[in-house]
Amino acid sequence: MPVPSLGSFEELVLLAVCVLHEEAYGVRVLFEIQDQTGRTVTLGAVHATLYRLQEKGLLKSEMGGATDTRGGRRKRMFNATSAGFEAVRSSRDVRERMWSLMPQLKTSS
Repeated sequence: MPVPSLGSFEELVLLAVCVLHEEAYGVRVLFEIQDQTGRTVTLGAVHATLYRLQEKGLLKSEMGGATDTRGGRRKRMFNATSAGFEAVRSSRDVRERMWSLMPQLKTSS
């Protein structure tokens, strides 16, 4: 089965879920992306991408427990599937191959 291709934002969201492991939910993914990239992203974009990655079979989710700090509301927790891990590995491998093909650029002093 071929590995699904990822858009750049999809790759960032999937990587953030992998980094956060058991603590990956919408707001944490948003903060991780902002912390690592310096980019401003919206929670709506993160949620849409999380659900799209789940539809592609790269993520799975389940509802976490209710907490008092959230007014009794539960969080949807996300985890990468084996296909999700394969997709980020494949993406990394393609980027590394492409970088290795780039000629060494000389910087002027």
